[in-house]
Amino acid sequence: QVQLVESGGGLVQPGGSLRLSCAASGFTLDSYAIGWFRQAPGKEREGVSCIRSSDSSTYYADSVKGRFTISRDNAKNTVYLQMNGLTPVDTAVYYCAAEALDMCLATMTPNEYDYWGQGTQVTVSS
Repeated sequence: QVQLVESGGGLVQPGGSLRLSCAASGFTLDSYAIGWFRQAPGKEREGVSCIRSSDSSTYYADSVKGRFTISRDNAKNTVYLQMNGLTPVDTAVYYCAAEALDMCLATMTPNEYDYWGQGTQVTVSS
């Protein structure tokens, strides 16, 4: 069974850090681009960052550039999102998703992605 499982979310104070993990089972991530999306209450799902498999090239949304870092460990079948300098605006459910054509486009349209995790809540609050 193809599955993506996010972990690492939680409650953090403004300025704090979290590292999210996206672990795959039932398939190997090493031929997929992986994207991280987030969705805040009442808002559309937005692309945060993605990473290709072939050359590990990355994309970051302007809102997270310089604060978030995406990385992948194909040996562990896992992708990470290191989030630093968190602010309340970053509060959302974070999802990882796999894209079978290994494309990491600045558009990061959700319907380009083939497999999704269930999401992990990130809350930034004092």
